[in-house]
Amino acid sequence: MIERLLIKNHLSFAACQMEFDKGLVVFTGPSGAGKSVLMQALLSLFGHGDVHADILEATIDKTLGLEAFGIEEESPNIFKALKAKNARYFINAQTVSKKTMLELSRTCVNYLSVKDNNEFENSRLLTLLDGVCASKNPHHREAVYAFSALFSEYTTFKEALESIEEEEKKLEDLKEFARFEIAKIDEIAPKIGEDEALVRFKKSLSKKEKIEQAMQKAGEIFKSESSVNEVLTLMEVDGSFFDACMNELRLIFEKQNETFEALDEIDVESLLDRIEKIAQLKKRYGSIEEALAQRQKKVEELARYENSAFEKEQLAKKVATLSTEVQKQSEAISKVRHAYLGLLEEHLNHYLSQLYMPPLTLELAKSGVQELGYDVLHVNLGKVDLKKISSGEYNRVRLAFLATHNAFLLADGGVLILDEIDANLSGKESMSVANVLKTLSQTYQIFAISHQPQLSSCADQHFLVSKDALHVSHVHPLKAEERIRELARMVSGESVSEEALSFAKSLLVSNNM
Repeated sequence: MIERLLIKNHLSFAACQMEFDKGLVVFTGPSGAGKSVLMQALLSLFGHGDVHADILEATIDKTLGLEAFGIEEESPNIFKALKAKNARYFINAQTVSKKTMLELSRTCVNYLSVKDNNEFENSRLLTLLDGVCASKNPHHREAVYAFSALFSEYTTFKEALESIEEEEKKLEDLKEFARFEIAKIDEIAPKIGEDEALVRFKKSLSKKEKIEQAMQKAGEIFKSESSVNEVLTLMEVDGSFFDACMNELRLIFEKQNETFEALDEIDVESLLDRIEKIAQLKKRYGSIEEALAQRQKKVEELARYENSAFEKEQLAKKVATLSTEVQKQSEAISKVRHAYLGLLEEHLNHYLSQLYMPPLTLELAKSGVQELGYDVLHVNLGKVDLKKISSGEYNRVRLAFLATHNAFLLADGGVLILDEIDANLSGKESMSVANVLKTLSQTYQIFAISHQPQLSSCADQHFLVSKDALHVSHVHPLKAEERIRELARMVSGESVSEEALSFAKSLLVSNNM
């Protein structure tokens, strides 16, 4: 159970701290006072929705099995959420992710809002039925988990097979394109660094004639070499530096002459053509390295295409084997569901009878295989389509499902959070909802927003939410006389009449105030 809730700077709330008792906790107040804002704060602490408060903190007096999430259990356990730029979550001062907070809360917190209408999705209905089955057949839940893993594996292999089959339709085009890409690169057969070498050759060719003419003129220096050495000797100067320079110059000239001889053997037209082809290749692929990488990729693709027939055969065998097992396990799970379908129907109708609703019937039909098997659970409320009943009737059916869900799927001593579950109901119908919730509150702690005096009068703890002149929300527990006046306000409006006060007193007396 939640013992305490602290909120700081959450939308219209500046700061408030509440201490809760067991049983049914009801929040009332004028429209727009902040009741739903308050519930949103509580829900966001457990990972349902975004955190808008600077600080949210709740104390929970219950063993939650935190060790399974790698968190040390304490007594009590303290849940906290802080919001700066991003929300951060803590359990017993240990940081946890929002996902972990949400997964953990699902074992002890259930939420029902008038804006939420997905209770009758097939997956949720089957999960409820599986909970009923597991209460009588402990191995059923393990079978459902095992099937879910099997179906995931089956889906993975099936999608891979479908991908190959789809690819097979355009396989010849893909093969032809891969061969074309490989041939186009092989036709040029580029080598890494070749483009730079070709550019150097091209530059050398363009300057060949000028360099030859300049070298011929500069060659005259060698004719004066002996004269220079003679002068240096007469001057008694060491001429080794001059000899070294001249030898270096001869070496440079010899290398350049070797280059000229190589250039003379080059087909200039072929060289320019090669440069153009390399340039086109680089324009298409980015570089020679990338072109060669693309060639290797296409070679591997071509090998895979050639091998696809074998791969397809192997996948088809695997899919067939898994499909048989999926069908087998689906049938086994469906058999158990059929066996306990009546038990679920019985529990639902037990609550519906208390809520002045006609009995419903449940029907399991067979459909395409999904994650929970091939079953589809249909809910029939007499001859009326669930989508066509009034909002008040719809909420009472949802309450029956919620109560049954909690009986089979929510841990003992869990928390139920309800947002206007008694909206759009007459006094008699509203009282029936209150009675069901009062019964449930013997096992669960229930937080409920209500605009009806019937439910509010059944509360073990009654909080009033209001706004001051500055539009700041406040919440405080009501004492006996305050409760009477608030119930009377709910009956007659802001101008409380004596009749409303009398009716409010009678409600509290009849509900063992």
